[in-house]
Amino acid sequence: MSSADRRPAPSIRSAVPVLTVTLNTAVDVTYRLPRVELHGTNRVERTVVSPGGKGVNVARVLTALGHRCVVTGLAGGGTGEELRAMLAAPGPAGAAPLDDRLMTVAGTTRRTVAVVDGTGDATVFNEPGPRITADEWAAFVAAYRRLLGGCGAVALCGSLPPGAPADAYATLVREAHRARPGVPVLLDTSGEALVHGLAAGPDLVKPNADELAEATGIQDPAGAAARLAASGTTAVAASLGPDGALLVSPEGGWRAAPPRRFAGNPTGAGDSVVAGLLSGLVEGLSWPERLRRAVALSAATVLAPTAGEFDADAYRELLPRVRPEPIRLPHIQR
Repeated sequence: MSSADRRPAPSIRSAVPVLTVTLNTAVDVTYRLPRVELHGTNRVERTVVSPGGKGVNVARVLTALGHRCVVTGLAGGGTGEELRAMLAAPGPAGAAPLDDRLMTVAGTTRRTVAVVDGTGDATVFNEPGPRITADEWAAFVAAYRRLLGGCGAVALCGSLPPGAPADAYATLVREAHRARPGVPVLLDTSGEALVHGLAAGPDLVKPNADELAEATGIQDPAGAAARLAASGTTAVAASLGPDGALLVSPEGGWRAAPPRRFAGNPTGAGDSVVAGLLSGLVEGLSWPERLRRAVALSAATVLAPTAGEFDADAYRELLPRVRPEPIRLPHIQR
């Protein structure tokens, strides 16, 4: 049992919930074994099954931090029912169940499989997800619009399922800004979905280094983040794996890293970056403090057994030791 399972249930920090959107939800299966034999038979020592999809992971971490969350997105079939049953169960250390506002679709929710060996390295297999019809997408947008009225922040996270329009996230960003002016919208996706989403002007985007390079053609993460910020997005936070994260905001740029590297399962570490940024945002912390929390949570997630959880003892120990440092940003013409 991780320390995340032993910590006392958190107190609620805000009555206004964060709305997380996961269009491609999943049931996550984690296999643990000493080593992986390619093209051979592998005997699994331990199996962990948990609710998944990036926005679901974000909501689980936010709830563990004491924030109310509403979870929406798409789910269907037997796997979707399994996912919803897990969302309805209490979280680690008795944390409240997540507020499930998923919309049922005809297709079957995907499963993802993470194979973690004795070194802590993970090999992940992601199914594509159910095919979404035009009518299902229109119904979801209408349901999402109704949920926006009571939220304090919005997180749009993860890949698009087959059939969803390429500009799906752009639509959801615009709907949020129209319904709740001033409520921040965070976008965490990649590829074509990220490019389309950026055009709608999310308040914060959270790519990783590879996604930054793909979106901008710039290999240097700071330069790539500055380019995205100049394109109209208010702030860009880039997760850099074991090297921490960097942040470009209207108030400047910072970079932060954990005090040491940790061996463990990195699956979900980027989702904890999102949770750290969002929790700091709704609590009114400064940009450097949001980055500090995001990096500490990300490192503590590597030490937890599955995505959507973090080692609470490690988080408390790491938080004061993560030191955001200002970085010089290249001048980018808008």
